[in-house]
This record gives sequence, structure tokens and C-alpha cells, in this order.
Amino acid sequence: MHTAADLAVVTGASAGIGRAIAERFVRSGHRVLSLARRPCPAEGVESVLVDLVADAGVAAAIAAVRERAPEPTRIHLVHNAAMLVDDSALALDPARFAATMRLNVQTPAELGAGLLPVMAPGSSIVFIGSTLSEQGVAGRLSYVASKHAVVGLLRATAQDLFGRGIHCACVCPGFTDTEMLRPLLDRDPAVAEMIRGMVSFGRLLDPAEIAEVVAFAAATPAMNGSILHATLGQRAT
Repeated sequence: MHTAADLAVVTGASAGIGRAIAERFVRSGHRVLSLARRPCPAEGVESVLVDLVADAGVAAAIAAVRERAPEPTRIHLVHNAAMLVDDSALALDPARFAATMRLNVQTPAELGAGLLPVMAPGSSIVFIGSTLSEQGVAGRLSYVASKHAVVGLLRATAQDLFGRGIHCACVCPGFTDTEMLRPLLDRDPAVAEMIRGMVSFGRLLDPAEIAEVVAFAAATPAMNGSILHATLGQRAT
């Protein structure tokens, strides 16, 4: 059971899965704060414009949340913001690799550490992983490495928060129709057909479907430490 005082904080809520998550929390009566470079267009969401790749941006994000929750508050923190670049072990750009790891791994760790002092029992932390949190593909070195690390963050955080009444989980979406994936699908119809052929239901997930899983994870302490796969069933590789 949540109250009107509950605060949902969603990183990268300006579009795609993040926007759908923010909208889902609004519908359930939460105060919702988006942390992203662009404003969240969803009605009822307050946007704080920050660059979560930059040290100053992460510090500003923590300060903004703590300004809105100066006392212990039930906060549902969703680490959704992520960077996807084309790279590989054969063609590595160290700067892009560092930026990906910064946004996808270090930023969630820092946000969690900065906000835990004001997260009351009943709060939750939901990490957004990927099917690539547990398998690899060619040409996505930094993304695959970072999403594997997100699972490590979940598991370590669950241990560190033992007994505090704050639970955490990791939701791993499958192929989802978002601004991140859409350019690839539009560029090559054969790739789009191949991807749909890998999914049991023959279609992409809608971001709203992922948002439902995230809302469930945030509201369900029994999921503490769990990895939830939301894929529509993908063919084993």
C-alpha cells in the first residue's frame, strides 16, 4: 500500500521505457520525478534536467531528490537511463566505453548511495537490466559488459541493505519498441523480421508492458534480490 507521499524517481524518463514507467507511477498516485537531459512529456511528472554521465549532473540529481524528500520518505528509485553504442573487442573507443559504464553502472551506484539516507522502510530500488545482462552478442561490448554489471549491482545492493526494509530487484526487458531499438529496425527490415522471429509471440514488447513489471517489482518486497525477465519468451541461443 502506497500513500500520496510516496515518491517515484525514474532516470531517463524522457522517452521509451522510462517514460512508460513514469506514467505508470503517476496512474497509481505517486509523486514522480524524472531525472534526464530532456523533460518527460508525461502529465503529472516533474522533470529535473541533468546529465547523468557527468559528475556534476549526478550530484545535482541527488540534491534535487533530497530537496523534495528532506526527511525519510518511501522512495521507489528506478535506474532506467542507459547508453547503447556500437563497439567491440576489436574496435574499442575507450572514451565511449567509459561513458557507457559511467551512465549504466556507476551512476546507479552513486544515486543509490546518495539517496539511501532518506529512503524509509518500504522503499525500493529497481534496476533495469536486459536480456544481455546474462548473455553476449557481437558488436555491443560496452553495453553487454555494463548490463552484466547491473546484475552485480542488484546482488550486492540486496546484501548491503539486509534488514533495512528496503527491497531491490532487476527487470530485464527483451526486445522492446523504443527509440533506442527503432532505428535499427527501420534501417533493415530483415533485422526486424529476424528479431520478431526470435520472440515466442512474434512481436516486440510495448514499453507499457515493461512498466507494469517494474511497478510490480517496486511494490513487492518478496522480489528482493530477484531478476525478473520480461521478454515474451525468446528463443534459446
